[in-house]
Amino acid sequence: MGAGGAGTGDREGGIKLVGYKNFVRQNPLSDKFTVHKFHHIDFWCGDATNTSKRFSYGLGMPLVAKSDQSTNNQLFASYVLRSNDLVFTFTAPYSRKCASVSEGVPLRHYNIDHAYEFINSHGLAVRAVGLLVDDAKTAYEVSVAHGAKGVLPPVELRDEASGTSQVISEVLLYGEVVLRYVSGSFQGPFLAGYTPVTDSAVTSFGLQRLDHAVGNTHDLIKAVEYITGFTGFHEFSEFVAEDVGTVDSGLNSMVLASNNEAVLLPVNEPTFGTPRKSQIQTYLEQNEGPGLQHLALLSNDIFTTLREMRARSELGGFEFMPRANAKYYKDMYARIGDSLTSQQYREVEELGILVDKDDQGVLLQIFTKPLGDRPTVFIEIIQRVGCMREVKEPATGAVVGTEQAAGCGGFGKGNFGALFKSIEDYERTLNV
Repeated sequence: MGAGGAGTGDREGGIKLVGYKNFVRQNPLSDKFTVHKFHHIDFWCGDATNTSKRFSYGLGMPLVAKSDQSTNNQLFASYVLRSNDLVFTFTAPYSRKCASVSEGVPLRHYNIDHAYEFINSHGLAVRAVGLLVDDAKTAYEVSVAHGAKGVLPPVELRDEASGTSQVISEVLLYGEVVLRYVSGSFQGPFLAGYTPVTDSAVTSFGLQRLDHAVGNTHDLIKAVEYITGFTGFHEFSEFVAEDVGTVDSGLNSMVLASNNEAVLLPVNEPTFGTPRKSQIQTYLEQNEGPGLQHLALLSNDIFTTLREMRARSELGGFEFMPRANAKYYKDMYARIGDSLTSQQYREVEELGILVDKDDQGVLLQIFTKPLGDRPTVFIEIIQRVGCMREVKEPATGAVVGTEQAAGCGGFGKGNFGALFKSIEDYERTLNV
């Protein structure tokens, strides 16, 4: 279920927005290096201990690895949470006066001064979007050769106990967010050099993996040309203000995808000339520049996941955006039809879930309020229904299973009106 072609136009002639109705989906298989899937998301923050505990409690993600003073890391504290194939890390610098690159530091390139500057500028924010690739060295070299700004040349991380290793490298994605390439034979819970943790009492709420990671930028076309230029990613979908805006505000958006479409990277820009400031512009101001706006986390049972999350909303977990009005749910059957059961319709309204449908599947989605003090990064919980396809063994063509096509049910185009109104109502309470 790829996209490209009409939306991207001739790459030599520049990428152009054509809008949702005029967009034609294609997959040109144009990646410049082999990308498998998302590997992890690394948040930088001022207090990794408490931030990681909140996310663990609020999202049902057990602690699986750590690197801190107890493991002889005197440079930074870093805690790794995991639920199935979803991995979050939370990293915070120690005191400048006491910091040292001690023997237990797994990421010896970590710059403590830059970490303090990053946190001061952005608050709690995503620093790295990790991608599992065939070869992190090749990915870096190809990316830089095609215009990417190199941040971390390839570095080998060795695990002496198993005799295995990893290579990581980083290039700039947008703002101060990096794409972190990861490859190698190491099979531990995160990166070589981190200490496994096996005694977490937290149980999973059913979150499966990262579905997509969305960035906000000042100039969409410039950002997309930069990213596609060094990755070869193709355009998967797009929306313009007329597709998604309300009378008060709007945005333009393009979704980029890897060859296998397991990595989806939507990119937004603000639009102007509306009565209210675009939510994207608010983000850019509050984040002090481009950055990662939200992370869509996939659940196979959004009702169970949401019940667990909502039970913790007032107890240190995550709060959700205001619910859509009664008319939204009254009119839902006319849009969605028999794709949901009567019981699911009741649960959708009870839990405040938004529902959309495209020609291939159904999308259920809900958004948290911002994760920190600033109205910047937030989380989306989604479930995709339908779009199952056969998985075949490449060598023989034999069917070995089934999988769900990427982006099944779309990206909530039919919900943008309700979502924008919810965000606008929330932002009115902030005076931003």
